[in-house]
Amino acid sequence: MLQFTLRIRALKKERRGLLKATDDPAIAQVRQLHQLLGIGIDSAWLCVIEFFAWRQFCNRRQVGAFAVLTATHYQSGDLQSEQGIVKAGNRWVRALMINSAWSWLRVQPHRALAQWYAPRFGTGSSRVRKIGIVALARKLLIAL
Repeated sequence: MLQFTLRIRALKKERRGLLKATDDPAIAQVRQLHQLLGIGIDSAWLCVIEFFAWRQFCNRRQVGAFAVLTATHYQSGDLQSEQGIVKAGNRWVRALMINSAWSWLRVQPHRALAQWYAPRFGTGSSRVRKIGIVALARKLLIAL
């Protein structure tokens, strides 16, 4: 356990050094994301490494589909239903964006995305708020 902790500390120290010394475009994106309230340094690193550093997205649908924060549609004849979000794809990024969305609501309640969430889901039950937070996570990722 101690070795694991030491390795994490060494990795974080290396990342801080890269942030200060490197002019790489991906590192610049990490710096830019980290300046936003509600987005921590580890969240910024993961978003950039998994999404923005080496992929080109043409539209918001591609971003949502890649993050697997999209609904699963079922259609058979006249029957149409929603089956929740897809559980495939990068679960770490999905969990990160959902946590970032909760943080965004808490830290930046005056922003447009938080204002969008509040009247639709803010006063509902816990189930409704959880459904809304997935939608907010998708919108936040697209905005980032």
